[in-house]
Amino acid sequence: MVIRFKSLTEILDQDYDCVIDVRSPAEFAEDHWPGAINLPVLDNDERAEVGTIYVQESPFLARKVGAAKVFRNAADHVEQRLSHHPGSWRPLVYCWRGGQRSGSFTWLLQQIGWRADVVEGGYQSYRRLVHDYLYDAPLPHRFVALDGYTGTAKTEILKRVGMLGGQVLDLEGLAHHRGSLLGDYLTPQPSQKAFESELAGQLARMNPDRPVLIEAESSKIGARIIPPQLWAGLKRAPRIKVEAKVTARCQYLLSGYEDILSNAPMLRERLDGLRAHRSNAVVDGWFDMIAAGDKPALTEALMVQHYDPAYESARRSIGADVISTLQAGDLGTSDLDRIAADLLTFLDGL
Repeated sequence: MVIRFKSLTEILDQDYDCVIDVRSPAEFAEDHWPGAINLPVLDNDERAEVGTIYVQESPFLARKVGAAKVFRNAADHVEQRLSHHPGSWRPLVYCWRGGQRSGSFTWLLQQIGWRADVVEGGYQSYRRLVHDYLYDAPLPHRFVALDGYTGTAKTEILKRVGMLGGQVLDLEGLAHHRGSLLGDYLTPQPSQKAFESELAGQLARMNPDRPVLIEAESSKIGARIIPPQLWAGLKRAPRIKVEAKVTARCQYLLSGYEDILSNAPMLRERLDGLRAHRSNAVVDGWFDMIAAGDKPALTEALMVQHYDPAYESARRSIGADVISTLQAGDLGTSDLDRIAADLLTFLDGL
């Protein structure tokens, strides 16, 4: 049976035993349905080969060569990965457009006796729903932005509020980036499409009657762009500001950014690009601290000379209201637990 989904919520709430993405590993890695597994009927090289035959020789030959590869790979999946499933197993299958790859694999599963269905429109139908959700109609959520200077442990506070039962959206966690010039992790960020899939999936499951706590960000987190409807909601969101002394912020950043602060070549490369904004003299001073290995002095200088002024400029341009201010202490574990508990109590009253 061909199944059509009309909303993102329908996709998230589907009750199939398994969702199978039969696209190539590269297509799957870029983005896929929530919870789907990848059983490619053409691998990356095979897909490229069939596509080349289609363009350079003939569509008929491409279909003939492709069909042989598809059923050979499908048979391997049945023998190696699916043989343990009982006759009542009910999988849902999709490919790029809901065409030959998913249709062929679904047909094979049905002939075995499994209750397999195929998605009309394939991955593209899902991607349209994600795009519509994040790019077209305004989001129904009531966002509250957690704000504060760099080093006020906003991400840690956000996570603690979530563990206490608050409704939170961790943008930096989803983007796999710490949200600043020096915020990269060693492993790469997800693709823009995968980032949006996670955003849409989490937001679609949230209760619009409860506030959603979200960290105040710029319009980009690393290389990932916050989609327009979410960015519009974030700019309108009232703000709760966390304040902490420079010494506490410095200690927190020294721990959280140890990997970055220990990478002198990368630091010099990134900071050199700020000469047009912070002057040669300021950047040269940072370089001297890097050369001396003085991480505490460099961290404090970056906060005072770069991050704090950038924060003030960004907040003036947005002009959002601060509805509450939380005073942090040493930003240690007990201090962050206290702030999170107080913050959740405040949110529950909104």
